Amino acid sequence: MAKLPKEPKPLKGIPDIRRFFYKNETPIYFLSATNFNLLGADEWIKGFKFICYIECFDGLHPNVFSPKEEMPHEEFTSIEDISNYLLEHKEVADYIKSRKKDGKAGKVMFLMFDEKTEKLAKKHGLDVCFPPAAMRNFMDNKVNTNRIAERANVPCVPNVLTQVKNYKDLCKVSKHLGTDLVVQTPYGDSGHTTFFISNEEEYNKYSKEIEAEKEVKVMKWINCRGSAIEACVTRHGTIVAPLMTELVGFKELTPYKGGWCGNEIYPNAFTSSIRQKAKNYTRQFGDQLREEGYKGYFELDFLIDQDTNEVYLGELNPRITGASSITNHAVFALADAPLFLFHLLEWMDVPYELSTKALNDRWSRPENIDSWSQLVIKHTDDSIEHVTEAPRSGIYKMDEKGMVTFSRMDTHRRAVEQENEAFYLRITRKGDYLYEGADMGILVMRGRLMTDDFALTKRAKDWITAIKAQYKSVEPTNMATTEYREAEIGGFKMM
Repeated sequence: MAKLPKEPKPLKGIPDIRRFFYKNETPIYFLSATNFNLLGADEWIKGFKFICYIECFDGLHPNVFSPKEEMPHEEFTSIEDISNYLLEHKEVADYIKSRKKDGKAGKVMFLMFDEKTEKLAKKHGLDVCFPPAAMRNFMDNKVNTNRIAERANVPCVPNVLTQVKNYKDLCKVSKHLGTDLVVQTPYGDSGHTTFFISNEEEYNKYSKEIEAEKEVKVMKWINCRGSAIEACVTRHGTIVAPLMTELVGFKELTPYKGGWCGNEIYPNAFTSSIRQKAKNYTRQFGDQLREEGYKGYFELDFLIDQDTNEVYLGELNPRITGASSITNHAVFALADAPLFLFHLLEWMDVPYELSTKALNDRWSRPENIDSWSQLVIKHTDDSIEHVTEAPRSGIYKMDEKGMVTFSRMDTHRRAVEQENEAFYLRITRKGDYLYEGADMGILVMRGRLMTDDFALTKRAKDWITAIKAQYKSVEPTNMATTEYREAEIGGFKMM
């Protein structure tokens, strides 16, 4: 009688988990527009590679693969389109095939994907390391998020979930919320789908978007500050990272009033009471997600009422996010393991033992949190420009006169040593077009970039000006500007 294969021994705690990934033999990929969201993951996981549409490092990053030939395609309207384009590209297919181990293609993570992406990944023999797209799409709906929060006993800003037919109808259904309202449609980046309304004139600006939905979220307009927190649903419970501040709507960075444009993480960003509330609510929400069938990485936006110090859930992102780079490079993560390792463990077919309570307690201590900030720089002018020069990705230095120069090539922010240095990840390249809302790049540095009153510091403004000055552009002359505007303006968030 044939012997049954032995069950693998469980990994016991952080040292075993780190060793497991350092010795990993399974090909693992992060496939997206850029490698920004999981910068540095290749240093933790043997055999980890990035497959990217945008080559941010000019071919100098040892673990980034980007197809050289442009394949004919329709205009991209989402990151999902980019994921599908890459999986359909022959160079990508050949690359995945060339790295098979024991006949297996390995595993893949995405920032965004849909049902088509899942089919294409399966065609390549890749296992998707995320819950199904249909589940993510359902949970990504802001109305559904609200209902999950209710089941998890996580408070939301006073609201009503309803269909809105006109301004009179809005006033009727929201009478108990007051006259200053915030209306959110179910899907989309908050900068595009969150509407601040206090009168009929403001309502009319967004009436088409609001009335097109079967159900929207109508909230009381509160005096709040934004914050973000990332976490991971595991078989042993929910692991919660520290609470971060969010940069929202700064005109120097984004043309969108409610648009996310960066994060800060530092020990005393919030009172201990607020930090504890956010941690508890995130754990409760994560445990409820597990009840709903979800596992892995997620992020919550919390709204902190400046008048009452109440902490309310803003929205859910059931995925890796633009804040993930900050989370996964902070001291608490480097001392133990980054959050994405615990995410991957749920798909690695290996048993493991872990005290999430001990980990959460350790990660919440101020001494285990260092200070970092990131700025997402967009083109804020209502113009279309053809880029003739663009800065390289890497480390930049600012001198005493505010002049910024390229210092050296590096692949992520850990190489930044002092507060006069910054890591810049270039998104818009030479030959690309700048349009209103286009992502130019991400700037990451030590220390804070906002004041205690949540205004940009002079240092932040100086760096934004200096980096934008590294770009040279001209008005396009060889293209139909009107056609380009229709195709690209109001495009999508790349990270």
